[in-house]
Amino acid sequence: MADHEPQGNQPKRKGFQLNVNDALTPDPGKEGLFKVENNPFAYTPGHLTKLLNPKSLGAFYALGGLEGLEKGLHTNRESGLSADEKNVDGHVAFKDVAPQGTPQYGQHGDNVPFASGKHDASIPEPLPLDHNAGGSYADRRRVYRENRLPEKKSKTLLQLAWTTYNDKVLILLTIAAVVSLALGLYQTFGGKHEPGEAKVEWVEGVAIMVAIIIVVLVGTLNDWQMERQFNQLNKKHNDRTVKVIRSGKSVEISVFDVMVGDVMHLFAGDLIPVDGIFINGHGVKCDESSATGESDLLKKTSADEVFAALKDIADGKTPREDIHKLDPFIISGSKVNEGTGTFLVTAVGVYSSYGQISMAMQTEQEDTPLQKKLNTLADWIAKFGGGAALILFIVLFIKFCVQLPHNHESADQKGQTFLRLFITAVTVVVVAVPEGLPLAVTLALAFATTRMMKDNNLVRVLKACETMGNATTVCSDKTGTLTQNKMTVVATTLGKSLSFGGTDKPLEETESDKEKTKPSADGPETVIAPNSVPNMPVTDFAGKLSQTTKKILNQSNAVNSTAFEGDEDGEKTFIGSKTEVALLTFCRDNLGAAPVEEERKNADIVQVVPFDSKYKLMATVVKLPNGKYRAYVKGASEILLKQCSAVIANPNEDEIRTVEITDEDRKMFLHTISSYAGQTLRTIGSSYRDFDNWPPPELEGHEELTADEFAKVHHDMTLVAIFGIKDPLRPQVIGAIKDCNRAGVYVRMVTGDNLLTGSAIAKECGIYKPEEGGIAMEGPDFRRLSEDKLLEVVPNLQVLARSSPEDKKILVHTLKKLGETVAVTGDGTNDAPALKMADIGFAMGIAGTEVAKEAASIILMDDNFASIVKGISWGRAVNDAVKKFLQFQLTVNITAVALTFISAVSSDEEQSVLNAVQLLWVNLIMDTFAALALATDPPSHTVLDRKPDRKSAPLITTRMWKMIIGQAIAQLAITLCIYFGGRSLLGYNMSDPTEAKRHSTFVFNTFVWLQIFNELNNRRLDNRLNIFEGITHNYFFWVINAIMIGGQVLIIFVGGEAFKITRLNGKEWGMSIGLGAISIPWGALIRKFPDRWAEAIVPHVHIPIPKIPMPKIFKRKKKDEQDPEKQALERPPPPPGRVHTGLRGQRARVHSSRLGKSWS
Repeated sequence: MADHEPQGNQPKRKGFQLNVNDALTPDPGKEGLFKVENNPFAYTPGHLTKLLNPKSLGAFYALGGLEGLEKGLHTNRESGLSADEKNVDGHVAFKDVAPQGTPQYGQHGDNVPFASGKHDASIPEPLPLDHNAGGSYADRRRVYRENRLPEKKSKTLLQLAWTTYNDKVLILLTIAAVVSLALGLYQTFGGKHEPGEAKVEWVEGVAIMVAIIIVVLVGTLNDWQMERQFNQLNKKHNDRTVKVIRSGKSVEISVFDVMVGDVMHLFAGDLIPVDGIFINGHGVKCDESSATGESDLLKKTSADEVFAALKDIADGKTPREDIHKLDPFIISGSKVNEGTGTFLVTAVGVYSSYGQISMAMQTEQEDTPLQKKLNTLADWIAKFGGGAALILFIVLFIKFCVQLPHNHESADQKGQTFLRLFITAVTVVVVAVPEGLPLAVTLALAFATTRMMKDNNLVRVLKACETMGNATTVCSDKTGTLTQNKMTVVATTLGKSLSFGGTDKPLEETESDKEKTKPSADGPETVIAPNSVPNMPVTDFAGKLSQTTKKILNQSNAVNSTAFEGDEDGEKTFIGSKTEVALLTFCRDNLGAAPVEEERKNADIVQVVPFDSKYKLMATVVKLPNGKYRAYVKGASEILLKQCSAVIANPNEDEIRTVEITDEDRKMFLHTISSYAGQTLRTIGSSYRDFDNWPPPELEGHEELTADEFAKVHHDMTLVAIFGIKDPLRPQVIGAIKDCNRAGVYVRMVTGDNLLTGSAIAKECGIYKPEEGGIAMEGPDFRRLSEDKLLEVVPNLQVLARSSPEDKKILVHTLKKLGETVAVTGDGTNDAPALKMADIGFAMGIAGTEVAKEAASIILMDDNFASIVKGISWGRAVNDAVKKFLQFQLTVNITAVALTFISAVSSDEEQSVLNAVQLLWVNLIMDTFAALALATDPPSHTVLDRKPDRKSAPLITTRMWKMIIGQAIAQLAITLCIYFGGRSLLGYNMSDPTEAKRHSTFVFNTFVWLQIFNELNNRRLDNRLNIFEGITHNYFFWVINAIMIGGQVLIIFVGGEAFKITRLNGKEWGMSIGLGAISIPWGALIRKFPDRWAEAIVPHVHIPIPKIPMPKIFKRKKKDEQDPEKQALERPPPPPGRVHTGLRGQRARVHSSRLGKSWS
């Protein structure tokens, strides 16, 4: 736990050197922390931050140890700060406290370092000299700050609205709306109108603006609601009290009032709010997993002992063997698991390690893959619509010029005709722009996030749920996410006659399994007897134990434990070592144990032998009611078994009898231990021995016993039980991993645990499959790999054990480099950088720290991996909703553009078959309703049956283009046939104005019914025929379609002059609906048309599109990695499709300002 890079590359201990010349060198970008004007203290905040991140014994020595810190910070380890302090008296120089010859700024010597030009986001601005002048602890507050983090300012509704509006499609819509409104207003107030004709030309522009406002409002309110839910989640009572020593007395103060220089008390269960140096105490062990990722409890060594050891090294003596285990550092965000003590506060608020990570997290998110693809689509639509409008205008203008010699109208009338040409051309652009697309995306996201909350996913960043749908890999924590983070006794063998659990097949073949069948001189093989102890459910097991046996188990576990009962999150639980907590919980829940303190009081404890890591055991001696003494021993089962000569004969008897352990019994117990280990169980043994007197003759004269001395009497023990303890998997995890595999999502385990345990648990839940080429490796080996080797190893990496936060970042960075969409889970402060770097960061709602939640985009409210799978399902539902709508919208738009183009060119008056108001209904109302209908489909059970789309995959696939072009052809064929064949096919008298109006109404009605039936077609994106799947679960779809049909009927009956239509008879209604219904069987035929045929045919189709803007698009190469064969398979049709394909990857990042250029 010392400097992570000991000076010199020799082995540890031998190579440990104190390099005081480098210990205080400022990190690049953090030079500002070393500059403080008028500083009365010996140290700047920069000096004190060098103690941690990483922990540095060198910096601790360079600052003069605890004695130097006391003097330099104007404090006292015994009496703490003065309760009356305002300004500090006098000034202490750095050289007065540091060891002789220590440079004040490391490699910069004693000169104040200059800024490196690189600025670190975690560095706050310095406070003015008059800050809090005259107040309590004024100098301390000015130099070292208060123990508060600046509150993250929530965005106002206007800021959220502006963020929502900054979307390429919305900007494109705004341009279309402004042009449409300007021309509409001119037509309304400057153009000629027939008597009774509605002046509604301006409605189109206003309607598009209304659509934009709705999208911005829905998106803004959704973001605001998510932020409010997140703030409520984080509204913990942070203002708790802590105990410090002020003026020699222990006082309780607010955590916000803790100052640098305070002496703070440590108690088991405390969450540490500040950084500091351990003064002294008894058996203090801290859990720093949330702060550093270190999974083991870390024992704290007093600062004076550490400084003495370092002083010896400075004086040229050989370092202590355990020099790297000396740890006087107290880290903010960690938790005291055992012991009591005091520490000197060295950093608070923004300067603490917790605060620095919090500050560094405030960065902006990058665009999601769908955003990039929609931006690309906006570019394409602008070019396609602009190109179509330009061609139409050129054709109509040529036609206008050709007719000029025969045109005898006035100059004003000719001007009006020319303006009508221009308006018709602009109409094409407006029709081409998909007004409903942003609304479909926003509604799908809003609907999904609301429903995901019910599935325990709080979506903080709205667009994260669509990204989740295409996640290709999930890097998951083990503890708490895959497992329950609750060590539990899952197996026990008691004597030779009772056991429960532990019958699973070992994940690895254990040594005893290998020895079960081995060659023998007498025959081909000798079989070692497996565990022959009867096995039963835990309830039956507990029922068969006598009260005496239960008392032995309860008492031995209670006295051989330092854990205690307490409250955690409002629940009564045990606090202490996870193994001890598991044993005590087992006794309480199954054996009727009294409260642990009561058990300890009832036991007459005579002597305690503390746990010793060398002997792997602890012991407690109690006086029995009969005057004898009993030594209870708990420890590593294989070590205890060696010292046992007897075992409990029958646990069901009130009078405990023991029988001798035979060789066969010993082999059987060894096999049990080995079998438990093979099932990833941690095995703990329990034994006892009775003595007539205590201390026995061998231990006479020893008041304090160590395990070394206890070893003299540690023999002839009676084996009570072998416990198998594990952190069990969450019940839904195995099924969730299978769902991920089915969905093509590669799950990797990233854990701080050792390789053996990590691999075994990964195997158990189905992540680690070495037989399929899966790789498991440890963090230190992983981070030493070269860039090329990383790219080679990571695709098959399934388990990363003993990993640090840096390893997690390297893994995420490499996966993103490989073109993966990466989801990461994390709960600790140290996980925040990886959560921020990933495409989707999942923080734990229960176990997660505030910093982890701040960095994440989705919060798992139940800390359960299975909730991630639900997130994937909803993410895919969002992506599918957008694609369904896009498929529907583009069919409408292509058909409407083509109809407008063809009918305007063929018309004598350059008028489109669908007038402006009719197009408004088709192009806006229908699209908006369709967005509502298609965006609210919940995920079907088949949504996980396909692989995720890669970042480089096109937004519009070949299958979608097949449906869009197929339906557009059918709709155009039907509409153009009834438009041009009005007289010959349908018998309309086109010279009669009333008949001509009936004809155009019939064309309009048929076109709308084609869209209504095609909307049903678009409920599926694959080639399956059942378009009604799940329709009964989506009431929105029924209601919205009823409104659309009702609206259309109403328009035909009462639309009159506004829509320039007339009522239709029953025959015409029947024909309209019948022709519209052709969409459904035609859609089935399109689905049956093989995709590979479509891919073969499409490249030979050449759609006449102006080539001016195309080269720019094609020149932009995508940067995403993609298999060329797969690219060829997924390549959609050429222009307009090919244009879109060429727009993937980097093209999407071009600023939206380019939209303006595409209109010029």
